[in-house]
Amino acid sequence: MSQSPSAPVFSRSAETQYVDGPNARFAYRRLGSGAGTPLVLALRFRGTMDHWDPEFLDGLAAHRDVIIFDNIGHAKTGGVAPTTMSALAGGLIEFVEALGLAEIDLLGWSLGGIVVQAVTLQRPDLVRRLVVAGSSPGGGVPGMPQPDPRIWQVATKPVNDDDDFLYLFFPDTAPARELGLQSLRRLDARTQSAEHVPVSLDTMKAQLAVIASTGSMVWDELADIQIPVLVANGAHDRMIDAYATYAMAGRLPNAKILLYSDAGHGFLFQHLADFTGEVVKFLS
Repeated sequence: MSQSPSAPVFSRSAETQYVDGPNARFAYRRLGSGAGTPLVLALRFRGTMDHWDPEFLDGLAAHRDVIIFDNIGHAKTGGVAPTTMSALAGGLIEFVEALGLAEIDLLGWSLGGIVVQAVTLQRPDLVRRLVVAGSSPGGGVPGMPQPDPRIWQVATKPVNDDDDFLYLFFPDTAPARELGLQSLRRLDARTQSAEHVPVSLDTMKAQLAVIASTGSMVWDELADIQIPVLVANGAHDRMIDAYATYAMAGRLPNAKILLYSDAGHGFLFQHLADFTGEVVKFLS
C-alpha cells in the first residue's frame, strides 16, 4: 500500500506508481502534500492520466491530496477493459481499496463524470463529496439534445490532432481556441514522451459499449446521491449538452451548479484558475 507523500509533489515531477488489486495492477500518480480527504480523478473517453492538464492538477494539489490513475485495461493499467458502467465504476473502487483508502472525494470529467456518480451509488459509505464536470447522468435524460453525428466521427478517429481536440472541447472563438492550444501544449510533456501509453482501440470499443448501454444511466437514481455535489460545464459543450447539467440540478438533493457561458467540454482547462478555485472551495 502506498503512503501519501511527505513533501509536496506536483504533476511534472510525479512518478508513476503501481498497486495491485484483485483484477489488475493499477498505474497511478499521487500529488500534493497529503492534506485533506484524498481527491481521486476519473477521466474522459479515451483519456489517460497523461491527459489531465498539469496546471489544473497543480492548482488542486496545492491544497489537496490528488490521485490520478488509469482504470482496468486502460493505458498503463493491466487487465481487460470493462464493457459495463457497473464494472467500470467497480474498477475505481478496486483501485481505491488497493490503496487502503476508507474515504475519498471524487472528480470525474466527461465519461469519468458518470463513473464517479455510479461509484457513489455503489459505495455511498466511501465518497464524501462529488464533482461532476462536463458530464451527465448517462443516457435517458428527458429532453436531452443529441450531439451532432460529426462529434463521434471525430472522437473515434484512430488518432486525434489539435484541430480535433479544439473542435470537441472548445468553442469556435479566438480566445477559447488560444486557451485550448495552451492547454494542449501543456499536455505535450507527458503525451509526447516515450513513456506515454495511449488507450488502445480495443479499450475504446469497450468504452463505447459502456456509453451505449442502458446500464450507464444513473438518471433515475440521482435522488439517492445525498452527499454534496458540484456539477459544472461549459454552455457550448458539443459532446454532452449543458442541458444535462441543468437537468441534474432538479434531481440532486444537495447540488451546486456552475455554467461557463463562453466555454465547452474543456471548460475546466479553459477557465482553469476559476474552476480550480471553485473545486477547492467546494471540497473545503
